[in-house]
Amino acid sequence: MDTVQHPSATWEAVSNGIVFYRRQQLYTLPGKLPNIADYLIAGCKNSGPIALMRDTSKLVALGRGGPAFSKSQIQVYSPAGEGLLLFSWDQGRIVRFGWTLDERLVVLNEEGVYRLYDLQGDYQQFSLGNEAAELGIIDARIHENGLVALTGSLTLLEVKDWEGGRPLALANPGISEPPHSWAVIPPDQSISRHVEVLLSVDATILAVDNLESADQRVARGPFLHVCPSPNGKFLALLTFSGTLWVVSSDFQRELVVLDTATVGAEGPVNQVEWCGNDAVLVTWNDLASLILPSRDNLAGETLRYLYFGATFVVTETDGARVIGQDVCDFIQKVPVSSVSIFRPGSTSSSAILFAAWESFVQRSPKADENIRSIRSDLAAAVNECIDAAGHEWDPHWQRKLLSASIAAKFGWGFLDLYNPTDFIAMGQALKVLNAVRFYEIGIPLTYSEYQYVSPAHLINRLTSRNLHLLAIRVSSFLSLKPDVVLKHWASVKIARSKSSAADGEDDEVCRLIVDKFEKLGGGEVSYADIARRAWEVGRTGLATKLLDHETRACDQVPLLLTMKEDKLALVKAVDSGDTDLVYHVLLHLHKRLPLGSFFKLIEDGGDQLAPASKLLQVYAREQNREMLKDFYYSDDRRVESATLALDEAAQMTDPHAVMTAVNAAEKFFSEDKDRPFEAKMMNESVRLLALQQQYEKDSDGKVKFFGQSVSETIRTCISNDMSKKADRVKSEFKVPDKRFWYLKLHALTAMRDFGALDTFARSRRSPIGYEAFVRHLVEAGHLKEAASYVIRCDGPKRVGLYVLCEDWRAAGRECKERGDKKGMEQLRKSCPNTLIARELDQLMASMK
Repeated sequence: MDTVQHPSATWEAVSNGIVFYRRQQLYTLPGKLPNIADYLIAGCKNSGPIALMRDTSKLVALGRGGPAFSKSQIQVYSPAGEGLLLFSWDQGRIVRFGWTLDERLVVLNEEGVYRLYDLQGDYQQFSLGNEAAELGIIDARIHENGLVALTGSLTLLEVKDWEGGRPLALANPGISEPPHSWAVIPPDQSISRHVEVLLSVDATILAVDNLESADQRVARGPFLHVCPSPNGKFLALLTFSGTLWVVSSDFQRELVVLDTATVGAEGPVNQVEWCGNDAVLVTWNDLASLILPSRDNLAGETLRYLYFGATFVVTETDGARVIGQDVCDFIQKVPVSSVSIFRPGSTSSSAILFAAWESFVQRSPKADENIRSIRSDLAAAVNECIDAAGHEWDPHWQRKLLSASIAAKFGWGFLDLYNPTDFIAMGQALKVLNAVRFYEIGIPLTYSEYQYVSPAHLINRLTSRNLHLLAIRVSSFLSLKPDVVLKHWASVKIARSKSSAADGEDDEVCRLIVDKFEKLGGGEVSYADIARRAWEVGRTGLATKLLDHETRACDQVPLLLTMKEDKLALVKAVDSGDTDLVYHVLLHLHKRLPLGSFFKLIEDGGDQLAPASKLLQVYAREQNREMLKDFYYSDDRRVESATLALDEAAQMTDPHAVMTAVNAAEKFFSEDKDRPFEAKMMNESVRLLALQQQYEKDSDGKVKFFGQSVSETIRTCISNDMSKKADRVKSEFKVPDKRFWYLKLHALTAMRDFGALDTFARSRRSPIGYEAFVRHLVEAGHLKEAASYVIRCDGPKRVGLYVLCEDWRAAGRECKERGDKKGMEQLRKSCPNTLIARELDQLMASMK
């Protein structure tokens, strides 16, 4: 016979026995907490810790039992009463403190400065701005993803997220004195998806968002407490006269109107909080009263829970956590699946399945009869047993409910097809939940909260408490990557060893971290984040050693740059083969380092940094020529400097600039003993450019010479009847006769000045012969003029040249004069028409 208390033993019925609520004792806290009535408290949702700070408006008796601390300290406790953090505050009067979604404590002072503390005591500090500091902050409301502050000028400022962004001003509520009370509906719970602020002003409520301030025209106020439900759909408001009014958030539907004096409590109300989304929990010293709507009257229904002394309530999505002086309870609406199975007299299929399981354990034949009676609903019954197991706190009942549905023992054995995924997931979830609910861990998550926050979020919460072993085991059990846990463990390891860092300790710590990462992380954990942490605490040597184990250069290099390990960063980028990464490093170093140091770093790298040097040259050639000049100059690259100067000269249009660039190229070449020829060529180029400038000046700019080659200059002179200038160019630049004659031949032919060409040909014996004249004129299409030069050519070639000029008769006469009968016959065979053939026949006949 079971000695464990039945789940329904702690239930209390409402709504005529249809709905049940239960109070589950989570932990006992004898002497672990100070008298909470003397402290300001902020509770973190989703079974998170609580923070306590002395209420300076209350006198505290000395010698009272329990821990005590000074008024300038904030103490953080787990729900099990275990101390997690204690820190002092010296930044002015605290206006409000509260919790973020990731369990960081936000502390805001009257000057608009706020800090975010993690559970290790490290913090980030931000400010609401100069205007907030001048006006002062008189109150604030903190929610999981931001805060809303009320300034001294009675305006509202909103902070979104926790990245230190600039606060946004909400619509001006137009009030002349602070509200009696106020609350915030977070963006994820409001209809508009923007934060909404509810202000109790006089007898009404003002709803303020980022666009407008709207009077809700409520006449029941003023209100001492304003509390929105977790889903933002309902409001619980308590008037100064003690009337509790529960209404929809649009004030269109009343759910409860109750005079709290009828509850039978003494003294003022301490808190008005929601218990899930279905009931409101109102607390006094020694009493917590649960009030929920009723179908019969607006007064609702009430359940009373007695406590010793003051309590503090934290609203959860599926209930309310009540922290008393010596106990931590969880009050919630009993889930439907649990009611279906454990309600006395239940005839649901899941209740019959559970009863059948118990009969089966007792070897009673009634088990088979029960199972057959619900055969059609058996799958739904199995699912309901699995769900109910998730909502039970006692492992004994969790096992029994899962056993009722497990195939090897009972429920599944009667199903032909059933997907076991839900069963497996529930078994894993309960094993994790039972582990974290243990009082030494102190995270009493419900199954609904576990589904809401996700396993990854739970692992982050464990690591923030330095519970790395449990976090690793949970990650492994749930098949999640252990990266987050290992990185946090390594960061803590580095931080704790920083004060005693010796010469050899960096190697020891690095070895420990690498071994742990390879053993538990499978070698896939990034070392970059850990290296950054080591660098931040002054362990540069350790950071460098850790980065040597990082396989991803894109993670290595940025941190090395931050650490000013410039050469190592560039080497790693080059070794990665990623040109974009190399360019990133080069541009970063060029911006940060003096130019000489930047170039020296690359030059000293030798062959190892040769690819970086080439990429820098490619970039600079396209984007920054001045940098490329400086680089070549610093590296004593005279030839490259000269080539760059010539390249720039080719793109210039200003003659003076071109000559300056060519002069620079000459200077660079002359400084290299292996480049005398190039230096001489540059000298001649400068002389030629100067001469071309003079020629242009002589022609009043009508003829363009500048930038032409020697040959082009001669051709231009001849084409513009400047023969003497052409002769001067020939003379000064020692142009060979053959080249000069070719240039003049081509120029005069292009001008069709055949008279001048003939005069030129007769001026002296041609150094290129006259066959060149013939062939060039033929190519230019001047056959008649070409034929006139054949007679000056060598005899054996004349016949072929006449044929080339299509002068067949002259070719025939030449054959006759030379007595070349065979040549005549060849002409006869290749002549183009009979008329020419007849004439050739006559010449051939005369040769006989």
